[in-house]
Amino acid sequence: MTIPEHHSMTNNEKSPPALIGKLISALKPIFSMAIGVPILVVLWASFSGLVQNVNFEDIVASVFRTPPYDVVAAACFTLLSFVCLSIYDFSALWHLRLRIPSADVFRTSFCAYAVGNFVGYGPLSGGAIRYHHYRRLGLKPADIGNIIAYITLAFGLGVAAVMAVGLVSNPADIAGSINVSPQALTMIGGGLLIGLAAVFTLSASGRSVPLWRGRSMALPRPRIMLVQFAATVADVASAAAALWVLLPHMDIGFPAFVAVFSVAIALGIASHVPAGLGAFEAVIVAVLGGTSPMGDVISALLLYRLIYYGLPFLLAAGLIGTAEFRRGRMAKRASWLARVGLRLSPNVLSALTFAMGVALIVSGVTPASIARLDLLAKYLPLSIVESAHFLESVLGLGLIVIARGLAHRLDGAWWAASASVGAAIVLSLLKAIALSESAILLLLLAALIASRRQFSRPASLMHQPLSTSWLVAIATVLMSAIVVLFLVYSDVDYQNGLWWDFEFTDEAPRSLRALLGLLIGAGALAGWTLLRPAKGKACYPSKAEIDEAIAIVASQPYPDANLVRMGDKMVLFSNDRRAFIMFSRHGLSWVALFDPVGPRDASASLIWQFVEMAQRAGGRAVFYQVQPQNLSLYADAGLRAYKIGEAAHIDLKSFDLGGAKRASLRHAVNRAQRDGLSFFLLEPDEVADEIHSLREISDSWLAAQKSREKSFSLGAFDADYVCAQPVAIIKRDGKIIAFATILRTSLKNQVTIDLMRSMSDAPSGTMEYLIVSLILHLKGKGYLSFDIGMAPLSGLSNSPAAPFWHRIARVVYERGERFYHFIGLRTFKAKFQPQWQPRYLAVSNGTSPPLALADITALISGGFKGMVRK
Repeated sequence: MTIPEHHSMTNNEKSPPALIGKLISALKPIFSMAIGVPILVVLWASFSGLVQNVNFEDIVASVFRTPPYDVVAAACFTLLSFVCLSIYDFSALWHLRLRIPSADVFRTSFCAYAVGNFVGYGPLSGGAIRYHHYRRLGLKPADIGNIIAYITLAFGLGVAAVMAVGLVSNPADIAGSINVSPQALTMIGGGLLIGLAAVFTLSASGRSVPLWRGRSMALPRPRIMLVQFAATVADVASAAAALWVLLPHMDIGFPAFVAVFSVAIALGIASHVPAGLGAFEAVIVAVLGGTSPMGDVISALLLYRLIYYGLPFLLAAGLIGTAEFRRGRMAKRASWLARVGLRLSPNVLSALTFAMGVALIVSGVTPASIARLDLLAKYLPLSIVESAHFLESVLGLGLIVIARGLAHRLDGAWWAASASVGAAIVLSLLKAIALSESAILLLLLAALIASRRQFSRPASLMHQPLSTSWLVAIATVLMSAIVVLFLVYSDVDYQNGLWWDFEFTDEAPRSLRALLGLLIGAGALAGWTLLRPAKGKACYPSKAEIDEAIAIVASQPYPDANLVRMGDKMVLFSNDRRAFIMFSRHGLSWVALFDPVGPRDASASLIWQFVEMAQRAGGRAVFYQVQPQNLSLYADAGLRAYKIGEAAHIDLKSFDLGGAKRASLRHAVNRAQRDGLSFFLLEPDEVADEIHSLREISDSWLAAQKSREKSFSLGAFDADYVCAQPVAIIKRDGKIIAFATILRTSLKNQVTIDLMRSMSDAPSGTMEYLIVSLILHLKGKGYLSFDIGMAPLSGLSNSPAAPFWHRIARVVYERGERFYHFIGLRTFKAKFQPQWQPRYLAVSNGTSPPLALADITALISGGFKGMVRK
C-alpha cells in the first residue's frame, strides 16, 4: 500500500458550503482588525489631541476632590444597574420556561456580568460563569447555551433601542460634539427604530431569527420583549447615571448623555477591546471635553471604571471563591489548600492577571513617590532600582499574554504566571516600595497557588497563538501607556539625552526606557505570532508518522486504534508525541475516531488542541465512539456528549459454552464440525501466504452484498493492512471459506474483530463458529476481553422523560431496519451474552448530532453517494 504524504482537496472540501465556510473563517480576523483597529486609532488619536494640555497632577487632585456622596451615589446606581441586568437572566428563563430559585439567578447574573464587564467578550467570559453555575443548578448544556444566546441578543437589541431613541430625540445636543449633522443622526436613529419595529413584528408572529452555524432562536413573546426593553432602558440609564454623578457640570442634558453613553458602549464593543477600554473613554472625552474641564472629566472616568467595573468584579471574585470554598469543604479527604483550590474560576484568575499586567504597565510609565525614592537611595544602588522598574514593566506585558493561557487552563500558563507574579512582588518593592501593588500581587499569587489543580492542560503557553482580539487588546494597552506617559510628563521637553539620564529623581527617562522595553517586547511578540511555524496542519500522515502512531498503539489497551494503519485518516500528535488523534473531515465536521490514543495525562491537552484546530479552520469538532470514562475531558473542552450505541464486550475468563443461555452457540459449533469446518488463526507472517485466497473471498462477499469497501471507522481489504495483524480463518476440505481480521496490541488484555467475510456457499452458522472458536482460542492464550463491536443506536431510553435525542434515535433504531440492520446487528451480537458498554458522540456546543452523524456516515460510506448504496 502506498501512503501519500499530501492529498489534494476532496470533492467534499471543494463543495460550495465548505469553501464558503473556509473563506469566512479565513477572513474573520481580517474583518475584526478592519473594524476594530480603525475605530481604535481614530478614537485614540482624537483622545490624545484633546488631553495633550491636561496635567497629571490635576487629574490626581480632581480624583481626591470628588465628594464622598458622589462616590456613594455612583455605587448605588451601579447596584441598580446590576439589578436591572439580572432581568436579562430572569426573562431568558421565563422565555425558555425554566425554573431556578431567584436568589441563585441574581447571584449567577451578578457574577457573570461583573466578570464579563471587566474582562470583555461577555458571551464567552460571562457565559462560562453562567455555564458553571447553572449546570450545578441542574440545567442542561443546551438550555444554558440558549440562555447565553438570548441574553446576548437581548442586550444588543436593548442598547440599539436606547441609542436610537436618544439620537432621534436629542440629535442637536450630540451632533455638535462629534461634528456630525443632526439630520444624519436622526436618520441613523430612525433606521434603528425601524429595524427594531421589524424585530417586534417578528416576535408577535412567533418567528425565529437566525444566529450562527445554522442555529436559530425563537423570539420571545411581545410581553417578554417589552419587559426586556424596559429593563434595558433602566440598566443603561442607571449605568449612565453612575458616571453622570461623578462628572462636573455640563451643558448637555441627561437624556442626551444617555444616548452618548450608548454610542460609547457600542463603539467599545466594536473595537474588540476588553471592556471597551480606551474606546469608551475617547467617545466621552470627545463629547464632553469642550463643555467641562478635561482633567475633571478624565478623573470621573477613572473613578467610574473603579466603581462600575472594579468593585463588582472584586465582589464577584469573592462570591465565586466563597462558594467554591464551601463546596471544597464538603470533600472530606481534601486538604485545606485543595479545598480552596476549587476556588476562583480560571476565567476570574485570568481577568485578575490581565488587570495586574495593565497595572504594572501603567505603573511603569507614571512617577513614584519622591519620599520612597529617597528612602531607596539610602539602601540600594541606582542600577537595581532602574533594572527593577524596567523589568517589572516588561513583566506586565508578559502577564497580559499569560492571562489568555490561564483562561484556557494551561499548566504552562500557571507556572509562568506564578513565577512572573512572584518576581513582580519583589520588583515592585525594589523599584518604589509599592506596598499596595505588592500586596495585590501577593493575593493573586495565593489565589494561583490555591487553584493549581484547575490548570491541568499540559500544553505549551507559546503553542497557543494569540487571537485577533488579544492582539488588539495588547495594542490598546500599549497605546494607553503612551498616552498616559505623555500626559504625565507633558511639561518635560523631549531631548535625545533623556534616554541616558540615570538619577533617582529623574522619572521621565526611567518611564521612557520602560515604554521602549514594552514596545520591543510587543514587537517580538507580534513577530513570533506572524512567523511562528504553523501547528496542526491537516494533511495525511507519512509512512514514518504512521509507524510512530503504531508504536503508540502497541503500548495501549485499545486495539481498535490499529485502524490508523489504513492511512485513510489524518493524524494529530500531542506536543510531546506520546499520544495522537486520528480524524477525517467532511463538510464542516472534523471527526476524530475514538478517544485520543496514548496516556490519559496527554489526552486533555490533545482534545483541546483538536477542538481549537477545528475552530480555527471554521469547522466543528466531533469525536466518534468515545468511552464513558473520558466524558469529563470533553465537557471541560466545551463539548456535549450524546449516546449513540453500545459496544459488546465478552469477558474471556468467564466465557464457556455451558448453560442454557449459550445452547445456540453449542449447536452452531457442533453443526459446523459435522459440516467439516475447522478453525485456524494465522499470525501476521503466515497471512501473506494466503492473501490471494482471502482477497478472493472478500471480492465474492462484496459482490454478493452488492456493496463496496467502507472506510474511516472500518478497515478495508488492503493487502498491507490485512497482513499486519492476525487473521482467523475457517477451512472446509482444506480451502478457506471465511475469515476475520483481528486487531490487538502488545498488551494481552483486549482483542477486537474488524473485517468479517465469507464465501456465498459457506454453511449457515459459519461466522458464529468462527467467533466462538476465536473466543476460546484467545481465552487459552490468556487474553482478558473480546470486543465484537458496536451496535449503533441500541441501549437508548424510550422513557417519555428521556432526552429528545434519545427519543429521535430510538425511532430511527426501531423504524430504520430497511436502511440499516440495527436490530439484526444487536440480536447477532447478543447471542454471545456480552457486557454492553455505552459509546458516545461528543460534539461542539451548538452542533446538531444528526448533522454530525450524517457527516460521519458519509465518511464511512465514501461520500453521500455511498450513503444511498450498501
